Parts: sequence; C-alpha cells; structure tokens
Amino acid sequence: MTPPPGTPTSPPSPSATGRTATSHAATGGRPRLPARTATGGRPQLPARTATSRLIVVIRTDAPAAYVPLLEALVTGGVTSVELTLTTPGTLDALLATFGADLDLGVGTITTPEELHRAAAAGAAYAVTPVTRADLLAAARETGLPIVPGGLTPTELHAGWAGGAAAVKVFPAGQVGPDYVRDLRGPFPDIEVIPSGGVDLDGARAWLAAGAAAVSVGGPLLGDAARGGDLGALTDRARAFVDLCRRAPGLPATPDPARPQDLPNPSGLPAVPAHDHPEDGHR
Repeated sequence: MTPPPGTPTSPPSPSATGRTATSHAATGGRPRLPARTATGGRPQLPARTATSRLIVVIRTDAPAAYVPLLEALVTGGVTSVELTLTTPGTLDALLATFGADLDLGVGTITTPEELHRAAAAGAAYAVTPVTRADLLAAARETGLPIVPGGLTPTELHAGWAGGAAAVKVFPAGQVGPDYVRDLRGPFPDIEVIPSGGVDLDGARAWLAAGAAAVSVGGPLLGDAARGGDLGALTDRARAFVDLCRRAPGLPATPDPARPQDLPNPSGLPAVPAHDHPEDGHR
C-alpha cells in the first residue's frame, strides 16, 4: 500500500498515549475499512458523523502532534475528525490508535490518486475543497463517502448529483445559514455541511437552518495545536458536541423518486426553539 504523501518512517507510537493499537493482522497489515452503508447507490456519511452532526478539522505541523489533540477531543465527546493531506503524517497509525473512537476522514484531497490512497488506508470519508467529476468518479469507484466543496448552486448541485454523501459550503461565512433554505428551494433533498469560521453561534444557526452537520476548525481548536491548554480544548469540544446533538434542525425534503433520502438521518429529538435563539450567527 502506498502511504499518503509525507508519511514518516517512524509513526507516532500509540503506547506513548496509553491507548492500545488495533491489530491489522486480519487485513494483511492494512486497517480494516469502516462499514459504509449505501442506499440507492449513494454512500452515506458514517453513522457516528451523521449522528453527532459535528466534524472537527485539524491541521498540525507533525504527525505526533495529532495524538494529544485527538485524545482531548475524544475526552470531550467528539466522534468525527477530518485530517488533511497537507499535514505530513500517517493515517494508518492514527486509525490503529483512535479508530475505535473516531470516524477519521481525510480532507484537502485534490486528485483521484489521493482519494484512492485515503480509501486504501481506511479513511471513513473524504473531503475535497473543490467539486470535480474525476474526484466524484474516484469516490464511486472506492465506495468512499465524499463531501466535495463548493459555494455556488451550480457547484453544490454538481457534487450532490454526482453521488456525494453531502456537500461542503466553503467559505460558509460568505453566505450564512439562510443559504441552506435558499438551496433547498431548487434542490429540496440536498445535504449541506458548512465549513469556514463556524463558531458555536454559527453552528446553532446552520443546524437550525437544516445543515446535515457543521465542519469546525479554529473556533473549537483555539491555540491547542500551538501548545495551548488541552483541558480547555476538551471543554470547548464538550460545548460543541452538546450543542450539535441538541440543536433543532430542518431535514431535507425527501425526493419521492429517491427513497434513500431520509429526513433527519440523525434521529435526534429537537429541543424547543426558545432554548437555542438564532443570534450572533454569521
């Protein structure tokens, strides 16, 4: 198997964290691929990601730096993390250590070769900064759920029509949560994940507007990747996890011709709207 670019010869040791690595002997040394449920030909987001409605995006300068961050996030209840191919590192080692607790996706994918490598390494999903036919085709070939990025209705619909599990609105701060309602006019079944500058208030507003999940980076990570307080990172993670699990949402409208498009795939009960005022969002 060809490792992702920048893979170190000596990956971070799971023993240093007190966690137990998962054996890959049964899969010939390769991490076991996560279960992916596809209905009607559209791969779905992993169950933990869809249920939590929260994806945390991490970039670090070294693969070993991921370990304490992931430990803190797991302690805070996070169940889905997007790593990036722009970060030198090894997905294999992190899957061995954290695969039982986290859906580990790979982001910043820009070529079919990168997507194939992510799928072979056992990634739970792939996230791309752009919407391109060759990336969507590679996702279909591997069965890997893909979340392609876009901003315009044309880009986002192209990704959804191409079989995406959801589409990433980036940069989300340029449009705001009402954009979900606007998109649902012509595309009633589209599943949207905003990314870029989404803070707690923004997460509440996007989910209330009907986003399938939110993608969060700096507002949750803070300075933790630069040596900041990991306890504070866990506290911020708990706040986001609690909000995303309880925030009300407007599910996509199912297309009668597509029975796989289920409303509210998380199955979580909504709370009264007055408990989550839509203020301060951008």
